[in-house]
Amino acid sequence: MALVVNDAADRVDQMILLTERLTELVAAGARCFEERRPQDAMAFHEETARLANIYRHESTRVRANPGLVSSAPSDQRQKLIRATEAFHAVLDRQGRAIDAARTVTEGLVKTIAEEVANQREQRSGYGPGALPPASAARGATAITLNQRA
Repeated sequence: MALVVNDAADRVDQMILLTERLTELVAAGARCFEERRPQDAMAFHEETARLANIYRHESTRVRANPGLVSSAPSDQRQKLIRATEAFHAVLDRQGRAIDAARTVTEGLVKTIAEEVANQREQRSGYGPGALPPASAARGATAITLNQRA
């Protein structure tokens, strides 16, 4: 989907609005991760994905043909540059928040898996020379996690 514009100034105005809205959505999602409520970020997912696709498409068009925005007033283009810089800063913030959540999640899964493995190793059967059960010897363990937890 592309923007429907009348001229370069209109294109820049719409790009500013699009960029500012994306910045708001990504910041809201980042806040959810920072507040340890990643499931709440899904509320922004659909609109963010739709607008990000338009943003990607329009950015590619403008990079390929700078003339699409070059005749817009300079102050308007500067506002778009500032909006884009703010958007990139929020993207960096979101990346850090997601990385932190991923690290915590991976640590939890690893700890759970190790604990399950330790519990299985303690089963030694009966008697002094008993072998562990066949399922423990395989070393594979299935874990099911609740996605909403």
